[in-house]
Amino acid sequence: MKTDIKRTAEGVKRPRPPVVAMMGHIDHGKSTLLDYIRKTNLAEHEAGGITQHLGAYEVAVPEKRAEGEGPSAKKEWRESGRTITFLDTPGHEAFRGIRARGATVADIAVLVVSGEEGAKPQTLEALRFIQETKTPFLVALTKIDRPSADIERTKQSLAEHQIFVEGYGGDVPCVPLSSKTGEGVGELLEMILLIAELHDVRADTEAPPRGFILEADIDKTKGIAATLLVKEGTVRKGAFIVAEDAYAPTRCFEDMAGTPIKEAGGGRPVRVFCWNKVPRAGAEFHIAAKKSTAETETRETRDRKGPAKKQAAAKAKEEGEENNAVVPLILKADTAGSLEALEQEVKMRIPPKVTVKIIHKGVGGIGEGDLKVALCAQKPIIVGFNVQLDASAKGIAERHTLQLATFDVIYKLTEWLEEALRSRAPKELVMETSGGARVLKIFSAEKDRQILGGKVLQGALALGDEFRILRREVEIGKGKIRELQKFKEKISIVQKDAEFGALVSSATAVMPGDRIESFRVVEK
Repeated sequence: MKTDIKRTAEGVKRPRPPVVAMMGHIDHGKSTLLDYIRKTNLAEHEAGGITQHLGAYEVAVPEKRAEGEGPSAKKEWRESGRTITFLDTPGHEAFRGIRARGATVADIAVLVVSGEEGAKPQTLEALRFIQETKTPFLVALTKIDRPSADIERTKQSLAEHQIFVEGYGGDVPCVPLSSKTGEGVGELLEMILLIAELHDVRADTEAPPRGFILEADIDKTKGIAATLLVKEGTVRKGAFIVAEDAYAPTRCFEDMAGTPIKEAGGGRPVRVFCWNKVPRAGAEFHIAAKKSTAETETRETRDRKGPAKKQAAAKAKEEGEENNAVVPLILKADTAGSLEALEQEVKMRIPPKVTVKIIHKGVGGIGEGDLKVALCAQKPIIVGFNVQLDASAKGIAERHTLQLATFDVIYKLTEWLEEALRSRAPKELVMETSGGARVLKIFSAEKDRQILGGKVLQGALALGDEFRILRREVEIGKGKIRELQKFKEKISIVQKDAEFGALVSSATAVMPGDRIESFRVVEK
């Protein structure tokens, strides 16, 4: 087999596996398509049936070869030695940061669109990410095996949203397929490799290694772990990976199947363990030869971040309203990407008159240390996504009746949190007008009590109502209805357009021509 090598001024570049981001609207079949390609059952294991993490997968691409000659030759798919790295990005709106990161690190994007529904809001959002990053892309029309699928109607829907596929006034490749039967899946893989070839997807294997942190979490047996995507060079055992203020040795790393490996070249996703802290999802990484160098670089990054954090905190304090209710919040999630999405959702859902202060956040289960931080704050809220409450922490939470909840579906979490924050907003006493009347006559007056006659102009007046006295539309005092009569009979309420007599008490004398407005003070 001939090796396709290109020598440039930068060094020797060889073809590498293209990195492909699967993007699109929720429930349009991204994970199910990958499920078919990988022959696994990922979608069923996702809470709520939606992808909530940025996953990376290596897929060996088969090749269609003919046995025999002529039109009757039998064609079969066989192993070709070529691979593609797929990134499965979440479709739910809360994970827009993860979707953007997927488009940023990818060489090619597959815009997954349901053949039943056509373009949807997150389809268009994914397209914006693709266009902003100038990523080559193709469209995969899924679910064509279903009776309600209509390929031509879906293409028309895409054209209406300025996505012009081949045959509809554009040059964007479009592959109809079924993740259930497998129809069109082989053609999709071939099209991805063709686009990679046209855009010359290569890497210099001997260049200084660099790439991106796709996701980070805490492995129960191996500590802090991160999924890396190598874009250039080769990551080998014995060095240290540095990503902003976090570092890890490469003595323990695996491919995405969990097999220990000694090196990983461009286009490959790998799992690296034993980080000193959880790295930021989306951070770029490079290699340091020694541990001392890695420690120096991460320390310098922390020193640079310190003043910026203080300035941001001071600005937030300046912009916060003095009368707002301050709610201390603790966020825990299973991965760094989920934590990022959770923070974004909190910022979007803060109700008026509430200031949220995130006093602690992190990746991993809710433990005793998290609750000790919570106990130092006044009425904190603790929220966990895809994590559990440790047994040691459960007793603390129950003894101190902490407001704590965990969820495995993002939209259920945001609904609960929004309601919890709304309940903390300071209540206002609001005066609501329930009725209004014109004073027609004063029958008698004694000290602070008067007997008057009037007519209801709006709403209704009721026994015991408090009222405002308006003279020439200016409030001059307040009073209370002690008795109501109609045709000399005592009543409890008088409706609009009816005349009445009333015994009222007020420190201000009421005069004929005045208007009285009954009101109730309610809490809002």
